Amino acid sequence: MQVNYQKWIKAFMDSWKNLEGAKTCDLIADKCDYYENPIDPPLKSKAEIVKLWEIVPLNQKDISYKGKILFCDEKHCFYHYRMTRTMVATNEVQQIDGVFELKLNKKNLLTYFKQWRFTKQI
Repeated sequence: MQVNYQKWIKAFMDSWKNLEGAKTCDLIADKCDYYENPIDPPLKSKAEIVKLWEIVPLNQKDISYKGKILFCDEKHCFYHYRMTRTMVATNEVQQIDGVFELKLNKKNLLTYFKQWRFTKQI
């Protein structure tokens, strides 16, 4: 199977936008180094990542995004995105400008994710 980063990114970002954490997690391999924050140690198992994504529908809404692939080869891909979202608890609208690096296995499942992002209230 050919690794398809563009298709994977669209599925990932759309599942985030639509608050479908289960669909997001379906895109992830059982073993994955997942850096939600580049400073913290990565989550290592799908079970840990599922816990992270279970809270997304509870704390975010009104998500919109746009983005583009910066670079891809057969080993990894870098994607730049801009997003707005509303935080449920505070009704605070946030703007995010971020980049993530990802690696997929031959089954098009995520095995590595590292994200750098800046968030500000708008």
